[in-house]
Amino acid sequence: MKPYDIIIIGAGPAGTSAALFLEKLGYRIALLDQARFPRDKVCGEFISPAADAILSELGVLDAIEAVNPIRLKGVALSAYERSWLQVDYPTSIDGVVMTSLSMERSTLDHILLNRVRDSQVEFMEGFKVTDLVFEDSRVCGVKGRDEAKTEFHIKAKVVVDAGGRNSISLRRLGLKRSSADKGKIALAAHWQGVRLPGPYCYMHISRPGYTGIAPVGSSRANVVLVTDKTCVTGKDVEKFYRNTVLKNPLRGEMLGTGEPAEKVRAVDSLAYSVKTPQCGGLILVGDATGFIDPFTGEGIYLSLRSSQLATGVIARAFDRLDFSKSQLENYDRLRSEEFSKKFFLSNTLQRLIYSPALCVRVVKTLAEQKDLARSLVGVIGDYIPASRVVCFEYLLRLSGGILRSQTSFLQAEKGMQTPPVLDRKN
Repeated sequence: MKPYDIIIIGAGPAGTSAALFLEKLGYRIALLDQARFPRDKVCGEFISPAADAILSELGVLDAIEAVNPIRLKGVALSAYERSWLQVDYPTSIDGVVMTSLSMERSTLDHILLNRVRDSQVEFMEGFKVTDLVFEDSRVCGVKGRDEAKTEFHIKAKVVVDAGGRNSISLRRLGLKRSSADKGKIALAAHWQGVRLPGPYCYMHISRPGYTGIAPVGSSRANVVLVTDKTCVTGKDVEKFYRNTVLKNPLRGEMLGTGEPAEKVRAVDSLAYSVKTPQCGGLILVGDATGFIDPFTGEGIYLSLRSSQLATGVIARAFDRLDFSKSQLENYDRLRSEEFSKKFFLSNTLQRLIYSPALCVRVVKTLAEQKDLARSLVGVIGDYIPASRVVCFEYLLRLSGGILRSQTSFLQAEKGMQTPPVLDRKN
């Protein structure tokens, strides 16, 4: 096959956005995916508000708006059926009212791929990459088989691996490090005939895990249940998913009139980290760079943004004709500078949600101190710097609220036969 400047493996949001960003700069690009589209993909289908600017730069935001996607105003959160919080996204620093996109993943993929097909990118569906090709200590291409089992061998100056959790780079170079916890599994299905109270992303934390519910159409919602893999072992997954989802009264109220519109889909080994490739010519983007438990729901934004950062590093490598490990490691530095505090926050929230008593008090405190809640939601939405909440001042105010909440709860317990009913509107 003819040589290219850049080969991109994987045509999800990370791969397609990388292809479109790089194609704008005039590079010859091959985009490969082993699947034929449309393809099924487990996804929260909730896109951070900050993604709008990137989608606009990619030239796809107008096409997305044309299909009338759901625009969410904020986040509603409940903790173990004892505390409740609903908060709108705060306005941006320049006064813009922020919303987030909620749309089916198949629709997003379709729009991005249509944009790729209209570009100069050569898109190859049904091309399975089975190995990387090396020259000295640098990746210089890929090889594999197409749908007809015909072998291919393609060379390029740079390979961008956007192949996700099972990407060839992670397997070939042994880069994947699993999480130390028991292991989580996500079970997902679209529900039809549901009654959601409003345009929010609904997060319900209750044993044995949590759910994210996002409206994706008229009376239609995406419902993702995250729990320990051990909870599912040896059980009927369909029955376990439905019973667990509806066991929570808040979820039951929203979804009780509806039914799953499809079979439950599953993805396990949710949390993992990835080591930096010790070779030149290779950059990882999207889920191939690692994945955290999806409670904060920023996966698609991180995919888009990582591809945007990679584009700048790749362009500088071409300017200098230097595709060495040391040159491309600038990308890892940029990612660390931008995302490290956000990842720290996400990992902290993971520990919090599995500590019921503390989680209940934190949610109650955030409901009482809406400025703290708005800051947190803005950080989760990726348009307020994580340093706004990953700091001593924020922690001090939150801790003070938790202590006051605990004191109030103990006093109420002494003076009442039953605990007070929480007003969800607070």
